[in-house]
Amino acid sequence: LGDADRGRDDRTAHLRHADEGTAGVADRRRRRGGYDLQVRQQIDVATDAVRTHGGDPFIIPAMGSHGGATADGQTEVLHSYGISPETTGMPIVSSMEVREIAHLGDDHDRGPTVFMSETALAADGLIICGRVKPHTDFRGPVESGLAKIMTIGLGKHRGAQTVHAYGTRGLAHWMPRAAQAMVQVSGTVLAGLAILENAYDQTARLVGVAASEIGGAGEAALLEEAKGLMASLPFDDIDVLVVDEMGKNISGTGMDTNIIGRMLIRGVPEFVRPNIRSIVVRDLTDESHGNGAGIGLADIMTQHAARKLDLRATYINGLTSGIGGVQRVQLPIVMPTDVDAICAGVLTCGRGDPENVRVVRIANTLEIGTIEVSETLLDAVRANPRLEILSAPYPLVFDASGNLPVKSPAHAAAH
Repeated sequence: LGDADRGRDDRTAHLRHADEGTAGVADRRRRRGGYDLQVRQQIDVATDAVRTHGGDPFIIPAMGSHGGATADGQTEVLHSYGISPETTGMPIVSSMEVREIAHLGDDHDRGPTVFMSETALAADGLIICGRVKPHTDFRGPVESGLAKIMTIGLGKHRGAQTVHAYGTRGLAHWMPRAAQAMVQVSGTVLAGLAILENAYDQTARLVGVAASEIGGAGEAALLEEAKGLMASLPFDDIDVLVVDEMGKNISGTGMDTNIIGRMLIRGVPEFVRPNIRSIVVRDLTDESHGNGAGIGLADIMTQHAARKLDLRATYINGLTSGIGGVQRVQLPIVMPTDVDAICAGVLTCGRGDPENVRVVRIANTLEIGTIEVSETLLDAVRANPRLEILSAPYPLVFDASGNLPVKSPAHAAAH
């Protein structure tokens, strides 16, 4: 930023108005390669603040080991989300170089070394942008949000690997402390800009956060608000969940663990609900670039999805995630077609009477506003005043190859 010697309050005052008039924004476009409207709001607010104070803004990818842990790969990930110099009017400066800036803990409680992007340290000022929401690996006062963007994202591959090496405690205990150390040591973090999303994956609020509150009480309060806004599947017990697509642009774990009710980390308690006995994954999103992190959360996948896997990118992500990633990158059973995969899910769900199997089909864990359910769940649907039946019962129709149509129920409803 041009006027780096001004007071931090002056330089970030513009962000205090970020939460005005943003409710009801149209649903995101990130997933299909268009310009995500929520990200665009963040970028526009942040760049306006910078330019108002005479600065020349640029974008730093803050994504840990994503993009194959390479600078070009991380730039490509941003491009796949519609974020480029052409769409934002700003250059993207991508590098994996980091500097060791702090050590956490003491002789009795030795913590991780804190690493920070050299590009970020060389900037006159930083505005940290990201969603605040429940994490897919752990529970704590601060979970997925601005502190994670700093510690894991701006820590790049080395920083992410270091924190993840401490397991879920590294995330719950050390991650917010590492973020606060980055704020204090670098002296360049001006503010954060947080997105809170509603149950339909739309922006509920766009909130400015003081730098001192990143990883602290301010971010913790936003997490509690985000938990109250989050969507969930409307059934506690599901025999087979068919997921049309999973991927890194859906969730860091491919499928949001908060939606499917599976943590799958040794030593970490599982969710109480929902109880899903078999999960079938049909496809991996193109935007994932072969990164199948989280595929181990599924029981069965199609050959079509398996062919898209880049095991190098998947295993880099899994190894970087430490104990939280190992089980989640183990491959499920691979079946040749959709009909084979779904039948395998029915066969292995533990219900001896197939005619009573409770099946739910979703587009992905971001889009669960419209779902398909088997007739065995109709009584539960009718008993829930929050649910609406959109059609009469109909059979699943497979093509000659044994596959379902590409369009999911949510996509069909939207169009």
